[in-house]
Amino acid sequence: MSTPLLELRNLHVEAEGATILRGVDLVVREGEVHALMGPNGAGKSTLANVVMGHPGFTVTAGQILFRGDDIAAWSPDQRARAGIFLAFQYPEAISGVSVTQFLRQAIAARKDLEELSVLEVRLDLAMWMDRLGMDPAFAERHLNDGFSGGERKRNEVLQMALLEPVVAMLDETDSGLDIDALRVVARGVRTVRTEHPLMAVVVVTHYVKLLEEIEPDQVHILVDGQIVHSAGAELAQRIEVEGYDAWRPVSA
Repeated sequence: MSTPLLELRNLHVEAEGATILRGVDLVVREGEVHALMGPNGAGKSTLANVVMGHPGFTVTAGQILFRGDDIAAWSPDQRARAGIFLAFQYPEAISGVSVTQFLRQAIAARKDLEELSVLEVRLDLAMWMDRLGMDPAFAERHLNDGFSGGERKRNEVLQMALLEPVVAMLDETDSGLDIDALRVVARGVRTVRTEHPLMAVVVVTHYVKLLEEIEPDQVHILVDGQIVHSAGAELAQRIEVEGYDAWRPVSA
């Protein structure tokens, strides 16, 4: 069997002296979609941020392997250049920097190029905006400045399409979206995956609705910093009915 794209081995993580992840094991292979579900405070967003190299978290034990390499010492920039992508729950606004300018720099860094022509970026950007059903004027707006929640999330999908990551992590991409906006974003993710079928996706979510639109290969339940159960897409429907209480450890 081929080397996993992403593998977490007995991962323990702390932040400000508090333990958040307590021995997480996860294996993600080419083309797979994994969903990470769990109650608030379970450590789902922490896991995504730790894989991306967020400096606010400390790995105290275990490994993060990317294509077989231990990336514990890699900076967030190195991880992004290698093909790890994180779509943020609350994307930051950057006034004065257009979507086109931002993507030009990001694509050049991802592809290890000194320079990337504006024309080349505009052609790819126009193609993908058309595929994703986005207004061409969107490209000239300042990054996330004045964007609605749906626009911010669609912009994250646009970045994912153009950066062509190896592993894409979507941290509560459905957060704050109504059902129509959620379907638009989910359709965008499906479109990107059709173009890049070997890309692996890890979806962090509370809601079954997103997983009805982006059907996962595996669903993992994270409770109190541990993956307590993993199964196929049907597990999400079970969670919808039963909630998470059935998976919480029984107190002594």
